[in-house]
Amino acid sequence: MKSVDLNCDMGEGFGAYEIGCDDDMLEIVSSMNLACGFHAGDFSIMSRLSKKAGQMGVAIGAHPGYPDLWGYGRRKMVFTNDELEAIFAYQIGAAAAMAKLHGFKMSYIKAHGAIAHLAAEDPSVGEVYAGVIQKIDPSLTVLAMVNTPVIEILKSKGIRVAYEIFADRGYLDNGRLVPRGQPGAMIHDSDEAASRIVDMVSNQCIISHSGKRVPTQIDSICVHGDTPDAAPIARKVRQALETAGWSIRPFS
Repeated sequence: MKSVDLNCDMGEGFGAYEIGCDDDMLEIVSSMNLACGFHAGDFSIMSRLSKKAGQMGVAIGAHPGYPDLWGYGRRKMVFTNDELEAIFAYQIGAAAAMAKLHGFKMSYIKAHGAIAHLAAEDPSVGEVYAGVIQKIDPSLTVLAMVNTPVIEILKSKGIRVAYEIFADRGYLDNGRLVPRGQPGAMIHDSDEAASRIVDMVSNQCIISHSGKRVPTQIDSICVHGDTPDAAPIARKVRQALETAGWSIRPFS
């Protein structure tokens, strides 16, 4: 049977503040991108979700972001490459330790928000990102946005890449995401999201807002966990994929 991964950004609350519907999403997805305390998350949330995800057979991945609780890691920030290296390493180490604490293994990395876009598009930062992974654990897979330059950088260093698309985001004709804040950036209708995802996965292509098809490998589908529509979209996407003959399994 054909298989594809369904992933979600999780653990993005902080202390008494809850963001997202983590417990609901763990029942639906096959991989969890765990916030590591910089853009969101804390030690308690990380521990609880690492344990629960592992027990449920959901793959655990680090989701490192900028140290920016106020801006949720979605604002541009300026750091040296040495500082970026430390930012990535600190959070990857924390996620790996939490998984190991409960007898499981963190198997992949997916950068978050603005730092993810920086690493994906800026070759010098992409080199830092890949270098950190090489030094810490080159067996880790990197979940990377399709059609971004960082993919070739990672591959050149022997790092396995899984290709990711988004169920709740719109695409431009060049195969890149519509920037947040622009018309068509977000998709809130679960039926629309499910229909286009089945089409994209079945035909291994991005479908842009204009209808253009951009060929790409697709290994994983993301539903962001911080929106009210997250669980309905993820559930509908999973149901539609399974009806179309796809099984939902971790890529890592």
